[in-house]
Amino acid sequence: MTDSRGSFTVHPVPGPGAEDVVVGPDGLVYTGTEDGAIWALDPVTGSTRRVADTGGRPLGIEILPGGDLLVCDAQRGVLRVSVGSGAVEVVVGEVDGTPMAFCNNAAVAADGTIWFSDSSLHFGVFAWKDDFVQDTHTGRVLRRDPDGTVTVVLEGLRFSNGVALAADESYVAVAECRGRTVVRLWLTGSRAGERDHLVTDLPGYPDNISRGSDGLVWVTIASPVDPLVERLGTAPMVLRRAVTKIPEAFQPKPKVTIRVQAYDDDGRLVHDLDLPQPGQGPGYHMVTGVREHDGRVWMGSLHEPAVAVLDLP
Repeated sequence: MTDSRGSFTVHPVPGPGAEDVVVGPDGLVYTGTEDGAIWALDPVTGSTRRVADTGGRPLGIEILPGGDLLVCDAQRGVLRVSVGSGAVEVVVGEVDGTPMAFCNNAAVAADGTIWFSDSSLHFGVFAWKDDFVQDTHTGRVLRRDPDGTVTVVLEGLRFSNGVALAADESYVAVAECRGRTVVRLWLTGSRAGERDHLVTDLPGYPDNISRGSDGLVWVTIASPVDPLVERLGTAPMVLRRAVTKIPEAFQPKPKVTIRVQAYDDDGRLVHDLDLPQPGQGPGYHMVTGVREHDGRVWMGSLHEPAVAVLDLP
């Protein structure tokens, strides 16, 4: 296991909340911001280009075969975005005739199958704390086959978030944010259809996850464990609901941290990159997106108007 902190660089983007990040085949780094914009960042010059506007709130972002982007828009669903023309196409906007409440993150298989998460049946992105505190257990993972068929493959999750496929596509993994686990569904072999955990008892609340170019599953730790939130988890639902109605200033808040981890297919911790807190180190916090690419770990943040990169030793 490594915990070296390497060289950390913050790249501003022209919008707040660069929640996820992906590196394209052209070497450009793509992210989406709170205002609906999709940005391409040149990591060499630091320059940015507006690629498209989703008309919603883009979260998870992936590269499709051919180079277009797959964007999970919390308000509009799963989108295809052309990096050339900026055209936006809705790939999955509803399930069984009902719009998704909180489309969040995805992974794309070699044959074009899309695995994606819908975090809650009741609350959207701007009320994420309500689901987190009330712990509704209504998160799910869905699969869109190349022929367009959409199937729910996992449900009852505690705020389903990031999605990643194994390097050999033998399983799909999903971060269960409120449960502090990474749930795994086996897709091939004698265990196909079996559900277990890749990781349990994470040191905080995971957000997006991704498979790196190193074959590892990278996991963001958006916030350390909050004792108050954990106590609320065993409180009566009426109390949990009441907490979400009090003024924002008095509600539980994500703790300030910059942390990502990486696990192998046996659930062994390989990297634990825990950077100094702001004031002691770089001015960046709440990592919600992670992408390891050729020895560099790119990060996005739900709150920061920037992406960041850490060079592994």
